Amino acid sequence: MTDSLDIARRVVEIVGDRGEAEAVATTGRLALTRFANSFIHQNVSEDTVQVWLRVAADGRVAALQGNRADDASLQRLADGALEAAALQPPDDEWPGVAPKADISDVRHVDPDTRDVAPEVRASLVGDFIAAGDGYLAAGYCDTQYSEIAFVNSAGQEATGEDTRASIDGIHQTGQSAGSAHQTSMAIGDIDGTAAGRLAAERARMGMDAFDLKPGDYEVVLSPECVASIAIFLDVYGFSGKNVNEGQSFVELGKQQFDEQVTIVDDPLSPGALGVPFDTEGTPKKRLELVVDGVTKAVAHDRRSAKKAGTGSTGHAFPQSAVFGAVADSVVVQGGRDSVEDMIAAVDRGLYVATFNYCRILDPKTQVVTGLTRNGTFIIENGKITGAVTNLRFTQSFVAALGPGNILGIGDDLRFADSEFGAGYVRAPSMRLASWHFTGGAEG
Repeated sequence: MTDSLDIARRVVEIVGDRGEAEAVATTGRLALTRFANSFIHQNVSEDTVQVWLRVAADGRVAALQGNRADDASLQRLADGALEAAALQPPDDEWPGVAPKADISDVRHVDPDTRDVAPEVRASLVGDFIAAGDGYLAAGYCDTQYSEIAFVNSAGQEATGEDTRASIDGIHQTGQSAGSAHQTSMAIGDIDGTAAGRLAAERARMGMDAFDLKPGDYEVVLSPECVASIAIFLDVYGFSGKNVNEGQSFVELGKQQFDEQVTIVDDPLSPGALGVPFDTEGTPKKRLELVVDGVTKAVAHDRRSAKKAGTGSTGHAFPQSAVFGAVADSVVVQGGRDSVEDMIAAVDRGLYVATFNYCRILDPKTQVVTGLTRNGTFIIENGKITGAVTNLRFTQSFVAALGPGNILGIGDDLRFADSEFGAGYVRAPSMRLASWHFTGGAEG
């Protein structure tokens, strides 16, 4: 496999004294086993090379990305970036490249996941399918290994490695479906049987679903639902760029959430994913976003930090100049309540397994509309008594976690598949006093 540090060094050297430069080179392997109708129909793996280069010349900034690492390709990438920069207007907000700084040597790598054979993924898929007891199963199991290097023209260099494994799938009965998801740094943590059983149980319980009248209901939300809440708060709220532009709900130092809510970005903790630096070469560290319900901080790249008069928190990514910095190792602090106990405490409400197709309506209030999917159940007198058809909701995610609205937090903290994908959020289940459902799946 091509050495990523060598690639990053070479492309920065090619830019030379023609401008400031920062490069991120990523090499690795992505492998995927996909299944449908309870059969594996695709098994692929790909060795990948990606080179991202940003240059600044005479105050004009541009970035390009390539997928080849030979000298001629890197020369074209550097020349193309400089040519693109020359066509840009001067960028008064360009913060310059990052200075030298020490980087943690934490590496979130599991050798078995890095070197996994396709038979291991196939075995996990087989376990998932077998747990369905005859239901039709579909989904995927994938693994990823990445070696990432950063180099800039100020002499900052950093390298890191990470691995990730996931299984995600559904079981279908013909009139219902249930889903389950697991993600970890280590493939040995993935339990295909447990995931398959959960998906199958949700599918079985989802049969004979009935329509429910819209309204406000007490809810118990799965980790997937809570992860979607957290990622929307993160991307649209805990973003330094959005705060700078007045487009965020964030009021630093204010009690905006229930006192049981603590949300941190914790990229160096055991079991986390990713590398300990961002795409500007800034070291990552633990960042407390919300503590005991009080909003404490937001994520910055160098650009938004310069505008805010502070320092980068290490949350740049290639498009953060456009979309704002994003915390990508979010942890919603877990609690002590079992899911069973939270359900038992509900007189009448809903258990929701998954949100789907969530779209933000107002970043300032965090009002989001979306649907439930693959498991929505009525709770009566502390027991799930049946399934309901998918519902549409329109709900402020800030208000959902607001003071007095959290009635329980689960002891089942784990990586959950949020609306924006797997591996970004670790979240527990939650019991909330109110969630606003506006209609069925049709509107």
